[in-house]
Amino acid sequence: MSTFKACEDHSVTFNGWASTGTAELKQWGYHPRPLGPKDVEIEISHCGICGSDIHTMTGGWGAIKEEVIVGHEIVGKVVAAGAESHHKVGDLVGAGAMVDACGECKDCKAGFDQLCLNRAFTYNDLFKDGRGGKTYGGYADRVRVNGEYVFTIPKNISLAEAAPLLCAGVTTYSPLIQYGAGPGKSVGVIGIGGLGHMAIQWAAALKCDEVVAISTSDSKREESKKLGATKFVNSKNEEEMKAAAQSMDIIICTSFAKDADWAALLSLVANNGKMVLLALPETPLSIGAGAFIQRQVSMVGSLIGGKKIVREMLDFASEHNVRPWIETMPMSDCNAAIKHVQEGRPRYRVVMETGAESKF
Repeated sequence: MSTFKACEDHSVTFNGWASTGTAELKQWGYHPRPLGPKDVEIEISHCGICGSDIHTMTGGWGAIKEEVIVGHEIVGKVVAAGAESHHKVGDLVGAGAMVDACGECKDCKAGFDQLCLNRAFTYNDLFKDGRGGKTYGGYADRVRVNGEYVFTIPKNISLAEAAPLLCAGVTTYSPLIQYGAGPGKSVGVIGIGGLGHMAIQWAAALKCDEVVAISTSDSKREESKKLGATKFVNSKNEEEMKAAAQSMDIIICTSFAKDADWAALLSLVANNGKMVLLALPETPLSIGAGAFIQRQVSMVGSLIGGKKIVREMLDFASEHNVRPWIETMPMSDCNAAIKHVQEGRPRYRVVMETGAESKF
């Protein structure tokens, strides 16, 4: 039984696929909170599957006590808009991993609204704007969110391709921009998957001198070149690791093995360089301080991106023809799609389709 009845619009029910702590999703309906003046209601056509969804639904990041509808790579059509929303009915839009922030704090004003203490993530979170309510994600037919965190999809990007840009895209684009990727820089990307294949494309489009794909096997060596990598390093190959030592100004870490040798991976970072951690492990990292101090290397975290950089990212993707490599599956087969992702088989992002696009 939901504890948020006072914040529910009982005139409508949204239907989705929910988890209660396992990767097995079941059909479930909920009442969204009433449409606010800045809100929009989106009829969902596509939703990408992110690793965060699986960490959440399986309880890897903490036990969940109530039904959770995950999914934060949401694309569809606006079917209702509040009076103060800058969107209109019929707009083709997307929503990413956060759906609200205060807009007034220091972080919001600096463009880091993803760090706002009053932010609301797209699912398994609470709205903190005084109206109450719980957030539910995009494995569903519809969603209602603050229109400030809803983005117009460029006309030359398909709705299916747009979905992963709203999380995997901005998550990898944002730190590259923040830490100065571009001409004169060498960028490495650890993990060639849903995030990593985007990071390679961004770095290539930003005209970095070198774009190095780093993986635990050779299986993606040729695909990495097609994505824009100028070099490939197998992290299990001692000779390749030695040859690449201290050569990369920025390394984007999108995934890692449970037995990852962090000292070895940090040895790839150039003096005064940065390793940017995007992957969020379920257990603590273990690494000696000397790996950082002796060469003034730093490891920093990066969390998605604020609304300003999401808009910038979409424009950049449109202009430079950066697109995710996707596989599409029906949302009605979401459990099969989740299994496909868990087995590590996609090249490189799975996007689920509701069938709504045929009506647009």
